Amino acid sequence: MKVTVIGAGLGGLSAAAHLVQGGHDVTIVERDSIPGGRAGMIDQQGFRLDNGPTVMTMPDLLERAFNAIGCEMRDYVTLKKVDPMYRAVYADGSELKVLHGREAMAEEIRRFANGREAASFIEFCNWLERLYRAEMDSFIDANFDSPLDLVKPWRQGLALLRMGAFSKLDKKIASFFKDERLQRIFSFQSMYAGLAPYEALSLYAVITYMDSVQGVYFPEGGMHAMATGLAKALEEKGVLIRYDSPVTRILRAAGSHGAVTGVEIAGDERLAADAVVCNPDLPVAYRTLLGGVDAPRAARRGKYSPSCVLWVAGVKGLPPSEAAHHNIHFGHDWNGSFKALIEDGVRMPDPSVLVTLHSLDTKGLAPEGCSSLYVLEPTPNLDGTIDWSRERERIVGDIKNRVSSLGYPTDAVVERVYDPLDWEALGMERGTPFALAHTFFQTGPFRPNNIDDRVPGLVFVGSSTVPGVGVPMVLVSGRLAAERVNEYATR
Repeated sequence: MKVTVIGAGLGGLSAAAHLVQGGHDVTIVERDSIPGGRAGMIDQQGFRLDNGPTVMTMPDLLERAFNAIGCEMRDYVTLKKVDPMYRAVYADGSELKVLHGREAMAEEIRRFANGREAASFIEFCNWLERLYRAEMDSFIDANFDSPLDLVKPWRQGLALLRMGAFSKLDKKIASFFKDERLQRIFSFQSMYAGLAPYEALSLYAVITYMDSVQGVYFPEGGMHAMATGLAKALEEKGVLIRYDSPVTRILRAAGSHGAVTGVEIAGDERLAADAVVCNPDLPVAYRTLLGGVDAPRAARRGKYSPSCVLWVAGVKGLPPSEAAHHNIHFGHDWNGSFKALIEDGVRMPDPSVLVTLHSLDTKGLAPEGCSSLYVLEPTPNLDGTIDWSRERERIVGDIKNRVSSLGYPTDAVVERVYDPLDWEALGMERGTPFALAHTFFQTGPFRPNNIDDRVPGLVFVGSSTVPGVGVPMVLVSGRLAAERVNEYATR
């Protein structure tokens, strides 16, 4: 079958790899001049700055995409462990390093808190591992045709119920750790799912398993190297990747009805296809590429994740000696900050920020004596109350002052700022790069499906469809999309 993939993001590239495995003739059309989509790269004045996802977990899922086309990931992407995975800095001045390896981390917790909390960490890891095993094959790495599909893997569902996976995440984490600081470092991952720990279900602790137990990695050359490596492997296997080719419409057999027949590029060129895999943000794709077809209700009226302000910069100077690759600086009021962000739609009164220093332990990302900075502060999306046209300059100034006060160099040679209006201009619904929040009724079979019976031959891939947000989930979505194309080809 002839398949066109719209977008060379990680989801599109993963889908292409699994489509090649299925024997399909694959062409990728990408609007930009480089692969990666949201996992992009700014290459200027000797700096190579990632401007997308900054935390890589579950490298076996990327490996699976390479293996699908008969390649070994190590021949295209070199990964190394990030250790410590995080340096957590609390408002009281205390610091915790999140280390690779359960025993090493237990000893760090013993130093940071006490022996009881260290023993609890081992119990916590065991619980997370059971949670992951119960969720992965049946509820994450799976396509859904209806909510009834949740009932089929009943043994796993019963196991999740017994493990307390449907209780609130903050309460579950507190059942393991009495130290509020440890509760924070093992529950902040719910933000990846667009939820506060007090509103997320415990089943989303699977993100903590991927992150703090399985470990954090970093590709040599930056996060963007995942995309360039996979794109190179695909081209070597005969996949055509057309860059600078923006898709302006998905073509159908009867104008705005019937099965897909290809795509329109730049408003005039037409490329025929038997099936189309669509990597752009799902609600935006419905609105801009599929005239006359409304997006699913969840995409139109659902709850979207908070957004962020991202400041990426190449700066003169080096970070403080205690800095790690990833540094989380927590504010004072944990739950109050989430309430402001998610419920009130205003800026966190005492923001927590992530400061990532890719150049700290990776050569070639910054000139000698310089550093790369990746600074992220969660903010409301465009459903919030902030007028970004008026407030942007002040908020960005606050962020830069905060980073400077924490001891990081801020004399920028190259810099780029992304706020919710920028994310929206890049094609992300409600101005958030984190898509629909993972509430229970926006997850699994309740999330916008990767197929639509109204548009035969069209398959979605990426964070707005199943299984959801984050590099691991997007890579999985590629395999699920290819599975849907295989099903369509056999009808």
